[in-house]
Amino acid sequence: MSAMRVTATNLFLSGLLGIGLVAAPPSVAQQRSFELPWAPTVDRFYVTRGEQPLWLRNGAAINLLLETLERGALDGLSTGPQLALSARAALERASSGDPADAAEAERLLSAAWVLYVQALARPVDGIIFADPKLKPAVSTATAILAEAAAAPLLAEHVQRVSARNPIYAALRDAAWRDLSFLGEPTRRMRTNLDRARILPATGRAVVVDLASQRLFMMQDGTPVDEMRVIVGKPDMATPLMAGTVTAMTFNPYWNVPVDLAQKNIAPNVLRNGVGWLEQKGYEVLASWNDPAEVIDPATFDWKAVAAGKAEVRVRQKPGHHNMMGGLKIAFPNELGIYLHDTPDRALFEQSRRTFSSGCVRLEDAKRLGRWLLKGREPEPLNGHPESPLALPEAVPVYLTYLTAQPGADGTLAILDDFYGLDGEPGGTRVARTAS
Repeated sequence: MSAMRVTATNLFLSGLLGIGLVAAPPSVAQQRSFELPWAPTVDRFYVTRGEQPLWLRNGAAINLLLETLERGALDGLSTGPQLALSARAALERASSGDPADAAEAERLLSAAWVLYVQALARPVDGIIFADPKLKPAVSTATAILAEAAAAPLLAEHVQRVSARNPIYAALRDAAWRDLSFLGEPTRRMRTNLDRARILPATGRAVVVDLASQRLFMMQDGTPVDEMRVIVGKPDMATPLMAGTVTAMTFNPYWNVPVDLAQKNIAPNVLRNGVGWLEQKGYEVLASWNDPAEVIDPATFDWKAVAAGKAEVRVRQKPGHHNMMGGLKIAFPNELGIYLHDTPDRALFEQSRRTFSSGCVRLEDAKRLGRWLLKGREPEPLNGHPESPLALPEAVPVYLTYLTAQPGADGTLAILDDFYGLDGEPGGTRVARTAS
């Protein structure tokens, strides 16, 4: 904090309490030494309040706002430190008890708060919002000020809004400690904070951190359970995405991606004969439509498939060979990315688990299913393939990539950026089909 700390005993605040802050004269706007953002909106807010202060009778809220602005660069508000300085100067002028100076300080504090809240909700690059409802929305100045005015305790409101969610708050605190050494936030730090700030603060959610290859079951922004996962290979990266799960599917088919059909399926058929397909539980379909006719694989030109001159739809039937395992947890998205069980358990023992073609393989799919079902055992209603089961409530799923994380001691831990997303863009192919 700066040398000037605002408290309820400060002279300026005592003075304001004494004079009761009557309506400021109409000339206040012209008397300002600088131009405030949204000046008409801010003015109307105070006119509707009869010029009653929002900030100047709440020293705790002012202190918290000033501290918040000082670290504003971490929250995406590069002008935060300058706004804090301007606010301190305005508060110093208001200590004289002049209503015009008090009105100017009030308006500056409110304008700074609007700027800060809108900066927190700014668009995030590199994240696909498969469910548009999960995309942060930028509120109007009027709505932001109205919400602040309605808060029972303004300081608690500032704290809650600025925290965003527990993960973001912890990461920002660790980054703030590092700034004494770094001078300003690094690109990696800004990027990681952007990824963290969109995570939910309330309700149930699934968060998959691709950087650590772990899945977290979240309640009100805090992990209640976690497990290891397998994510996309560096050349078939699992995309950063936010979507909503409403159901799970038992005994799923696995539709083999076209490139894997060319690189894996076709060479095996040419080497071992079409009987290999049946041994591994594969069948060939006439089209990509559903339902589609199952056709005789011997009638297909597998040499053309291997050469990339023809495409074929191959799917794996439910069973112990199936790459989806016994359970698939999907959410609507254009890339065909989902969470699923897997029969290949040995890969979970690897320290770095980047082996899939884009989808997220689960260490314990049934445990996640049980949590999504709020304790109900995840069992199919019948033994049919693609047997669906609706969840009791929709649950958001966030696929994120936190290469900077707060350690147990509050310091920053830096993880390997194996997808190359923290530096210059390019070089990583996002998977469009799943395994």
